[in-house]
Amino acid sequence: MGWACDYTPAWPLSSKAVILYSNHTGSSFFLTGLPGLEAVHIWISIPLCAMYVASLAGNSLILWVVRAEPSLHQPMYYFLSMLAVTDLGLSASTLPSMLPIYMLGLREVPLDVCLAQLFFIHTFSIMESSVLLTMAFDRFVAISNPLRYGPILTSSRIAGLGLTIVLRSVGLHIPAPIMLKRLPYCRHRLLSHSYCLHPDVMKLACADTRVNSAYGLFVVLSTLGLDSVLIVLSYVLILQTVLSIASKAERLKALNTCVSHICAVLLFCIPPIGLSMIHRFGKRASPSSPVLLSYLHYLTPPLVNPIVYTIKTKQIRMKILHLSRCPGTSSKKQDHN
Repeated sequence: MGWACDYTPAWPLSSKAVILYSNHTGSSFFLTGLPGLEAVHIWISIPLCAMYVASLAGNSLILWVVRAEPSLHQPMYYFLSMLAVTDLGLSASTLPSMLPIYMLGLREVPLDVCLAQLFFIHTFSIMESSVLLTMAFDRFVAISNPLRYGPILTSSRIAGLGLTIVLRSVGLHIPAPIMLKRLPYCRHRLLSHSYCLHPDVMKLACADTRVNSAYGLFVVLSTLGLDSVLIVLSYVLILQTVLSIASKAERLKALNTCVSHICAVLLFCIPPIGLSMIHRFGKRASPSSPVLLSYLHYLTPPLVNPIVYTIKTKQIRMKILHLSRCPGTSSKKQDHN
């Protein structure tokens, strides 16, 4: 990445903002909302608040239903619970810094808080990728060898996979805030997003960041890159197994069990690909485009995953409907008595 002292924001700053950033001498960074839409930031905060509440409620509901319903104590739903926990962590890492920007115009974030936030954001992001990979493995085992599904994915192995995911995600990202903490930073500390990310903070350093850049590339390739390749390989093997099934109805039934997972993978993977294309080829793209794609990557999965799994998973849907009808049923019985 090289030296970053000549960093200039992707959009013009107001004279007041320039004075604020130039005169600031503390160890802080300044976050950014949607460029060019500062006048309507307060209105943007409304859907953001709704997304935050919906993601918290949806993922908490998934966890509660899986815990409360004994018939859902199966490997598939344990992995779904892991995904819900990861989505809760991702929402809790991103939205709390976004809402003050849009609701109150509070952009300043201390260096230590910024480094802590980027650690949690990247950690939960890698956790999500790892959980999606384990869910692909779960679908492969369930379709290719259904008779050994239970013996292969025992509770102890699922717990071991969960522990491995946590250790992998946390261990790979512990060096990030430590390495960034040691760097000197330029006076204009304006970040490109509404939350702190490793590449965004790194490019503001007034020092050689080649080691940081190589470390970041290694983490991305060994996690998101490797996970994506293994997920694709899993689905190639799943398709081979499905195509070997004689009955068309059985083929459709087997593929239908993968629809929710495929949606979750696409929601997680497509925005970073678009963001990468914009950084490399979209020189005439709007300054808001990278910010919006970043929002899609970090905000959409925690919101949409519970909806997709509730709609596509009959057991969860029926349990939620049953629980929602219980109060009315009990009250009718009391009235009748």
